[in-house]
Amino acid sequence: MKKTLVEIAALLNGTVTDTTCIEITGVTNIDDAGPGDITFAVPPHLDKAGKCAAAAVIIPDTVESFSKPAIRVANPRVAFTTLLSLFTPKPDIPPGVHPAAVVHATATLGANVAVMANVVIDAHAVIGDNTIVYPHTYIGRDVTIGKDTLIYPNVTIREDCQVGSRVIIQSGAVIGSDGFGFVTIGGRHQKVPQVGNVIIEDDVEVGANSCLDRATTGSTIVKQGTKIDNLVHLAHNVVVGENCYFVAQTGIAGSTKIGNNVTFAGQSGCNGHLTIGDNCVFAARSAPINDIPANSFYAGFPARPHKQWLRAEAAMGRLPDLIKKIRELEQRLGELEKE
Repeated sequence: MKKTLVEIAALLNGTVTDTTCIEITGVTNIDDAGPGDITFAVPPHLDKAGKCAAAAVIIPDTVESFSKPAIRVANPRVAFTTLLSLFTPKPDIPPGVHPAAVVHATATLGANVAVMANVVIDAHAVIGDNTIVYPHTYIGRDVTIGKDTLIYPNVTIREDCQVGSRVIIQSGAVIGSDGFGFVTIGGRHQKVPQVGNVIIEDDVEVGANSCLDRATTGSTIVKQGTKIDNLVHLAHNVVVGENCYFVAQTGIAGSTKIGNNVTFAGQSGCNGHLTIGDNCVFAARSAPINDIPANSFYAGFPARPHKQWLRAEAAMGRLPDLIKKIRELEQRLGELEKE
């Protein structure tokens, strides 16, 4: 694809700084950009972008002067995302059921559904219009999937689960695996049947090799707009609010209730049966063990308010000097006692 800088500026509702006929053939990052590419930059990367090999740069509209041809926009990150979609169109996957797929006679497929090789769709499953199911995926009995959903290879969606519209499920994810429920009788662990399901609402993304366990009874719920990274585990009966982030290797224990717009950073976790308020952020490797009020920023294990954690970490760094000082004082005190 080729577009002039002026054409791109019009597409992005931006203002071009150079109206000469500069032709753009690609979109990439600052480090990889070449003479035909456009990239984007925000502070503190503007100087680096000004010296890179890109033909042009998307910059904030607050920047008055720039050393290269540029397009000024309100939000360079959003503009860059738009161009990535424009210059990298989606794969053209024809609708239809591959001969090597197995679709139960009672399953219902909407218009323009694509079912690729070695997919298995079980009894009474319902799949909405324009959904794409990649190879080696299993969709269990009585599963419902909405419209325009994308299910990548080797995904398992077990019986009775519900997936909304415009959902993306990355390779290897398991939706509706059994929750970790056991009772110990006479020293032996006896399985508690997990008879609930998982409900994923619209516009959710589930990362590769993530596991969303079915509820013991009732539903494990992920509400609309939430984004789940790779290798994340949501245990049985967890309820996640809207527009949350769960970054890689996060684990949420069972029956936890999480509000809207909550972020769990990488390798963080959460004790079970807690209530997390709206707009909370948990730093990497943190883990709350008690209910957390809304609008909190926590860090550490056990998780505590971020400023408190920073003071504790700073004090920890001074411990060797403090120990040395105490030993010196003990020595001096011992000498005084001898006198």
